[in-house]
Parts: sequence; C-alpha cells; structure tokens
Amino acid sequence: MRALILRRVGLLESGTSGPIVIGRPGNGDVLRLQGFLTRSGLPHRALDSDTDPCAKTLIERFHVDPHHLPIVLCPNGKLLHNPGESDLARCVGLLRPLDAGKIYDVAIVGAGPAGLAAAVYAASEGLSTIVLDCRAFGGQAGASSRIENYLGFPTGITGMALMARAYNQAQKFGVEMVIPDEAKLLGAADNMAGYRLDVGDGETLRARTVVIASGARYRRLDIANIAQFEGTSVHYWASPIEARLCRDQEVALVGAGNSAGQAAVFLASQVRKVTLLARRDSLDATMSRYLVERIVAQPNIEVLTETEVEALDGHDGNLDQLCWRNRVTGVATTRTIHHLFLFIGADPNTDWLARCDVALDAKGFVRTGPDVAPGHGPMETSRSGVFAIGDVRCGSTKRVAAAVGEGAQVVAALHAYLARNGGRAAQPERRP
Repeated sequence: MRALILRRVGLLESGTSGPIVIGRPGNGDVLRLQGFLTRSGLPHRALDSDTDPCAKTLIERFHVDPHHLPIVLCPNGKLLHNPGESDLARCVGLLRPLDAGKIYDVAIVGAGPAGLAAAVYAASEGLSTIVLDCRAFGGQAGASSRIENYLGFPTGITGMALMARAYNQAQKFGVEMVIPDEAKLLGAADNMAGYRLDVGDGETLRARTVVIASGARYRRLDIANIAQFEGTSVHYWASPIEARLCRDQEVALVGAGNSAGQAAVFLASQVRKVTLLARRDSLDATMSRYLVERIVAQPNIEVLTETEVEALDGHDGNLDQLCWRNRVTGVATTRTIHHLFLFIGADPNTDWLARCDVALDAKGFVRTGPDVAPGHGPMETSRSGVFAIGDVRCGSTKRVAAAVGEGAQVVAALHAYLARNGGRAAQPERRP
C-alpha cells in the first residue's frame, strides 16, 4: 500500500503520465476536466492549445477543429471531444459496468468523509460494500485547502490528502467504487435483496441495506447572471488550479465559515489581495478562532462585514467587475475583480430522494430515529434498512470528525439490522 501511494504521488508530481487535456487555459471546460481529474487523484497533463508545440502537433494529427476544443487523449489512445466526467472516467478505467446479478450487503450513496468511513469499517468487518458518488470522492471536505483541527494532524492536512487516504483504505478492504455515477431512485427489491438502486445509464444494483451519505451541494448567490461566470470566474472551491488562474490578482471571497477561512488563508499565499465579504457583523460566531486569528494576521486579507454581493459584470463568461453593498450604510462599491470564490454554505443533496418515500425535514435533510418510525435507531430513516449519516442527516454536526464518527457508528446498526432480518454478512474474499 505504501509503495502504491508513493508511486501515485510521484506520478502526480511529475505531470508526465495519464490523460492529456488540450485546450486554452482558463476555458471553463478545461477547468472542469482538470478539476475532475485532480479530485479523482489521477495523474494528467494539461497543454495550452495556443502555445504548446506538442498540443499543436496533436491537434494537427487528429484534424481537430479549434471550435471542438478541449480534447482529451486517453492513455489507451482514444480521443475524446470535450467529454463529460462519466465518459472520461470510463475511458481511463475509473468507471466499469455494474454486476446486475450481485447482491451487496450495503450500498453507500456518497463518498465524502461519512460515506468513506462507513465503507472502510463495513468492508473491514466483512460486509460486501459498494460506494457511489456523482462527482468524485472526498465531498466538500476534499475541497478544503487545509484542515488544522482534525484529530491526529497537528500541522494540518489538505482535505484532498485526507480523503485520498480514506479512498485508498476503503479499496484496500475490497470496497467497490462507482465514481462518478449518480443514484437516481431507491426502490424495493425482492426478499433476498431489500433495495434496488437505479443509477446512471440505466443500470441497477441490489443491496440488503442502503446508507445515504450524499452530503450537501454548494449554495449559489441569488444573482440572475451568475451561471454564465461559473466554471471560469466564479468558483466553489479553492485548489492549486484556481490559484494559478488568479495569481498576483485581487480576488473576492464570500463566506464566514471554516471553509471560507481556510480558502482565504490559502489564497492569500497565492494572490495579491483577498477581499472577504461576510453578511454578519463579525466572523467570530461562525468561524473557528484559530482561523479568525490567521486571517487577522494576513496583511493582504481585507474583511468587509455586513456586506453582500449585489451584481456581477463581464463578457464571454469572464468576470470583469464585482459590485457589493454594505447592508448598514447602503454604500455600494464596484471593483475590478476577475475571480469570485463562494463559500456560503450548502443545502442537503436530497433531490434524488423525492420519490423514494424517505422522510425529510422542512429544509430537505433526512430525518432519522424513533421520531420517524418506532424502534428505529438514531441513524435509521423512515424506511427500515435505510440509514443516513453525515451532513445530509437532520441534526448532524457539520464537521469532518463528526461525519467520520457517524460513518463508523452506522456499521453497528447495519450488522444489527442484517441479523434481525436474516441477512448474512458476506465473508471477506480470501486472497493467496
């Protein structure tokens, strides 16, 4: 395992292997593909179609019209024209067809901290486990530039590094990963397999139990034209990819939680200035004290409280100006800013449960425990054998450590449910 991890780190750092993305830097689709490959932990290269001689050679060899960029050249020699994440994942071998005849002990929907923790503990205790996620492993935690208050990492660790370790650990115990693939419908199956999950491309999987760990999705500003800037100038996470785009520029960041604080500190080391906009009158009520102190200590971070974004202005998908207004004084400010980072919280990712008879609260979080069904444990939903953990669960603590704890705790509930209902845990595969 250590050799595998070190080899992968070496390949990621070298930038000389894996799929090749060819297009113009800053293009929304190029950034989308780079982001997917980065969050999937896959080595890859990105070549500038305008200046890189290798990129020009490939474009000429494959007779690619500039309007069809970006393209991706996969290691197997297949050329993809601006592919979706699922198509790219299949080309590089991340996504394989599901075995429709197999019955899993547990299907976990979501590969964030809660889902990966549940997968590790379930598989290590002999349960056949499959994990689905519609984007990439790690969830919102994987987007954190540095987590400094997670137990056991006194110097901090990037969210990507922490989640990549959990992802590798789960696979070590035999967890089957189906990423990116989207759960679309949770329905009843036959007596042997309690549930059926309909997923992308018309495939179906069967499982005796289901764990909902689908987390939350990023909130968007209520501004009419924001969609045209997303992917190029409006960002929902701060990685080295985004940092390179706005190096030595002034950027704006909206948010007052820990994710916003971590992103602000990271970006401050890469850009000329970070303007942090918060609707509250201070950061202390919503941000950990160590992050507040770090922000105050950064000379190139300006904090504007009781302020909200009012308008975005730009052309061709690129932001030129940002206007914000102080909610107390009413004074509006317009500044030349080309990149805006949004960390304004998240809503539960439960739209896919709309027709699944799983009880939700008024805000869309999954309700669990005896108040939704007599005799149910604290993580069991209104449907027997279906559990919810992490940020998606009503009443959960929205922290990485809490999510990991719930992921470990739910495995005991899975064992108890399977024992009550005659389910027999699959035996671990024996390898020579």
